[in-house]
Amino acid sequence: MPDYELIPGLYLGPTPAGAYYAVSSPNEDPSRRILLNLMKAETSPALTLDNLGALTGLASAQALEHLYHLQARHLVQGLHEVSRLPEGNLERVLPGILADLAGRNKALLADEQGFYLASHGFHHETAEELAGLSADVGNLHQRHRGLIAGNLSVQTSAWALINAGGNSEIGFWPLYIGQQRFVLILTGLPRLNHAATVRLVWALARRYGE
Repeated sequence: MPDYELIPGLYLGPTPAGAYYAVSSPNEDPSRRILLNLMKAETSPALTLDNLGALTGLASAQALEHLYHLQARHLVQGLHEVSRLPEGNLERVLPGILADLAGRNKALLADEQGFYLASHGFHHETAEELAGLSADVGNLHQRHRGLIAGNLSVQTSAWALINAGGNSEIGFWPLYIGQQRFVLILTGLPRLNHAATVRLVWALARRYGE
C-alpha cells in the first residue's frame, strides 16, 4: 500500500463536482457518505488524521487511501482558509445561491411534491408550473429507472429539454438529501461547476441531511 501524507495547514472541502456527486443519486456508497458527512458541519474541518477518521469511520491508513481516491476523482479539495456554511436560514440564502448558479439565465429549486422553494428570474406562475413539471419528470424517471440504469446503463437521473443542436434549453437535476428529493432547474448552459453548487448542497444537507 502506498504511503500517503497530509499537507499540514489545510481544510477539507468538497469540490462542486463532489457536492453534486454526493446528492446525484439516492444510492449510498462510501464516497457519498463521506462527502455528506463533510457537509453536515457548519465549517470545513481541518485536514487532520483525527478529523479524517471521524469523517470516514476508517483507520488512518484506509482513510488516507480513500481520501486519495476522492482527490483523484476531483471530488474533494484542500482549502487554505476555512469555508463556512452560508449565514441565515435556508429561505434567506437560496435566492442568492440560485442567482449565482443561473448567471445570466434562470434557476429554480423545487421539492418532490412539486412546490418551489426559491427561484431566480422566473415569474411566480411560471415557477409554480415548472415545479409541478419537475415532480412529473421525477416520477417518470422513477417508473423507467430499470430501463435507464439497467438496459441502457445511463447512470444519471437528470433530464433536459434540448434544441436542434442538442443543447439544453432547460434542465432538471434531482438532488437527493436523506429521504427527500429536490430538483434544481436551470435554463441555458448549466453552471454546476460553480462554487454555488457547494453552497446549495451544503445548505440542504444541513437542513435535511439528518
